Amino acid sequence: MAAEVIRVLVVDDHPVVRQGLRTFLDLQDDITVVGEAADGASCVAAAESLLPDVVLLDLRMPGTDGVYALNALREAGNKARVLVITSFTEPVGIVPAVRAGAAGYVYKDVDPLALAAAVRSVHAGHVLLHPDVARLLAEGDTRPGGATLTAREREVLAQVAQGNSNRQIARELTLSEKTVKSHMTAILGKLGLHDRTQAALYAVRTGLVSPAGR
Repeated sequence: MAAEVIRVLVVDDHPVVRQGLRTFLDLQDDITVVGEAADGASCVAAAESLLPDVVLLDLRMPGTDGVYALNALREAGNKARVLVITSFTEPVGIVPAVRAGAAGYVYKDVDPLALAAAVRSVHAGHVLLHPDVARLLAEGDTRPGGATLTAREREVLAQVAQGNSNRQIARELTLSEKTVKSHMTAILGKLGLHDRTQAALYAVRTGLVSPAGR
């Protein structure tokens, strides 16, 4: 059976950057670029019409930037995983994007093969954060820490933080996928979180798992 092809939307305000990313990614057997956008607003429109699996998103763009796009995608309920590609070198520059829902980030000088690996990783449900970014997020997180999770919910949360999908969690914990989904709904509700990325960050903040850096 042929491997699933990952549909990628490339978002950057520089045409030469978009073309370079498209050219490389289209060489991968399991990745195809389905479209391009030059700012946050056009990213949101393109994601709605093209339904990419992964959005490769620049942060610094004129007009509507990457953080705008992340917030708008989340508000629209778009299921695409977002991988930020950035020129920021200080972890603090990445924090707003991760808070807005980015699943991870790579630098613009990333090795091409590492970029393809990162696209595959976020598509598979992993969260790509350097420990310094996880620390900054934890320091700035003022959510109450008193929510009580059951032992099973903590096990599920730990699996989420390791980047496992519901199917993988079900297999690992000998549960049905439906049960895993129910646990996830309960976890997010109890902790006041929006998505799996925030749940993974919570697990790091509370010491349930250690942050995994690249």
